[in-house]
Amino acid sequence: MRISRIYIDQPLQAGSELLLPADAAHHIGVVLRATAGQPLVLFNNTGIEAQAVIVRSDRKQVVVCIGDVAAVDKESPLSVHLAIGISRGERMDLVLQKSTELGVASITPLFCERTEVKLSGDRLQKKMEQWQKIIVGACEQSGRTRLPRLHAASGLRDCLAADTSERRFVLHHRSDSTLADQAARPVNVMLLVGPEGGLSDSEIAVAEQAGCSPLTLGPRVLRTETAPLAALSVLQYRWGDFC
Repeated sequence: MRISRIYIDQPLQAGSELLLPADAAHHIGVVLRATAGQPLVLFNNTGIEAQAVIVRSDRKQVVVCIGDVAAVDKESPLSVHLAIGISRGERMDLVLQKSTELGVASITPLFCERTEVKLSGDRLQKKMEQWQKIIVGACEQSGRTRLPRLHAASGLRDCLAADTSERRFVLHHRSDSTLADQAARPVNVMLLVGPEGGLSDSEIAVAEQAGCSPLTLGPRVLRTETAPLAALSVLQYRWGDFC
């Protein structure tokens, strides 16, 4: 039987009972129809995992008893900050989900010159909340005990000014530079990827002036939802924890 993993923003103390928050309770009690006695695994973004058992479950509330609590570290030794141009429809959702599974440490949604999605005010706030839920779900599925940090959506210049990564790369299919050309092993990197249509020439120039090295993944042009996932996989293989 598959044991569900649930993120909960509360302290996890062995021997205590805990009332799951509404979203988690609905998923466990209504969607999965879990009953008393079934096991769960809880984590709270502090690097620990708690074994738990359902004490009471109905359509409104789920109460669990926490058992063993242990440190679980599944974070990559390479900390990657993904700065990704906001794309349309489910493409952005897919990138956030899969990049979390691939071990990204932080994500900044970018408003770029070719960004076609118009977000501001309440609509942007709701979209950020949706993206945060996607990240949480990807951590629950992939076994991570720490959530990647979702930075506020920003423009390119503001993002570059705030970033403190040791190395910076901008995906640029017209470049000849590959990761094989990079000798030094960094601890943290920034990966900059454009939206549909890619970054403009002026944006690439701004990125390079800010210390971003142009990077290509090969001769084929990749879609905006494919490029960051391919690049993250290569980075994890080269400097992270992919075998």
